[in-house]
Amino acid sequence: MQKLSTVTEMRSLSARLKLEGKTIALVATQGALHAGQEALIRAAAAQADVVIVSIFVNPLQFGRNEVVTNYPRSFDTDLTLCEAAGAHVVFAPAVEELYPRGYSTFVTEEAVSKPLDGVSRPTHFRGITTVMAQLICLIRPDRVFFGQKTAQRAGVVRKMIADLHLGVEVVVVPTVREPDGLAAGVRNRELSSNQRQDARAIHAALRRAKEMVESGVRNPDRLVAEATHILSQHRRVRVIYVTIVDTLTMEPAREVVPGAVMLAIAAWVDEIRLIDNIVL
Repeated sequence: MQKLSTVTEMRSLSARLKLEGKTIALVATQGALHAGQEALIRAAAAQADVVIVSIFVNPLQFGRNEVVTNYPRSFDTDLTLCEAAGAHVVFAPAVEELYPRGYSTFVTEEAVSKPLDGVSRPTHFRGITTVMAQLICLIRPDRVFFGQKTAQRAGVVRKMIADLHLGVEVVVVPTVREPDGLAAGVRNRELSSNQRQDARAIHAALRRAKEMVESGVRNPDRLVAEATHILSQHRRVRVIYVTIVDTLTMEPAREVVPGAVMLAIAAWVDEIRLIDNIVL
């Protein structure tokens, strides 16, 4: 497995791979990898000749009250996971490589990025689209891989790719869940046993809504009310949003069309922010 750290190295390698006719898959991460990202790498390895994993803590994704330096780092462990999961290249640039002195170009998406996380984190998706535009231009992947847990991120990048005619396929991989149902995520390791007990309510709320839809319920308000009630039973959980949205546009759904909408939840468990969703 190769490790690259400069834009020049990455551009040279991607050009050579294209000349050789190789298909390229990109898994973009911020490091501190977990089982969910391992699943993305394995899925990518099954669908492309070369899997490139980027490890880059992107300062543009962090909001005013979010501290970039607090983001966990585990680079050596990440490299081991990447190689075991089937990655061929890890691209881990310094911030100055992607955002050199005087950098002033940003990419914004103005529709899919606005609901859900876009309300409480208004600059978050601008950071994602800006770095993803750079990575796509440098790596020239045929496919990029995201987890269902970050469905809005996948949707924003999909819309950017379509609008800018970048010709890259977005592949969404099912959410990986830990044995108690909690969606795999970097913040999970911060949860105490008591916090984790309450955090499980998020998956319980999603599962209950799915059961209701399977039994014939189609009223979004009823489903949201039931999910919110389940969350409210746990004192450490503070709801940010509970809503049913179109799986592509992220706009609120007026009715439940099976397979076309998802229930999305974001909540604080004490000071730890968690997101999850389920397609209904």
